[in-house]
Amino acid sequence: MNRTLKLIANEDHVDNGEPNVLQLANDADPLAIEVCLSDVERIDLDFPKFTDGRAYSQAFLLRRRLGFQGDIRATGDVLIDQLVQMQRTGFSSAVLREGVDASAAQRQFDRFAAFYQGDAVEAEPIFSRT
Repeated sequence: MNRTLKLIANEDHVDNGEPNVLQLANDADPLAIEVCLSDVERIDLDFPKFTDGRAYSQAFLLRRRLGFQGDIRATGDVLIDQLVQMQRTGFSSAVLREGVDASAAQRQFDRFAAFYQGDAVEAEPIFSRT
């Protein structure tokens, strides 16, 4: 799986009810989804405010337990400080808040290029990878 989190400008995010896109409510249990995930291309997870981290758990469950390989997109109150953690918990794209510069967001990834422990995307710790 690609380790880069795709950054999407707020004005470029279109939510037009596409049939292969699932919008999961912030309080929904991913393990109780009654939709065949193989038919879903993207799952949008909402951060209603930056202090509400339930979408991190949802993304982790979708990647690790349910094996979802499609796009998991962070929407809502997405701050650049959260992007690295989003990537590590399974998000593959994020819609930036209005007015946020993507180059400022990219600097977060430049600062934290590697991690010792495993995560949702790369389960093995760095010392055991070849």
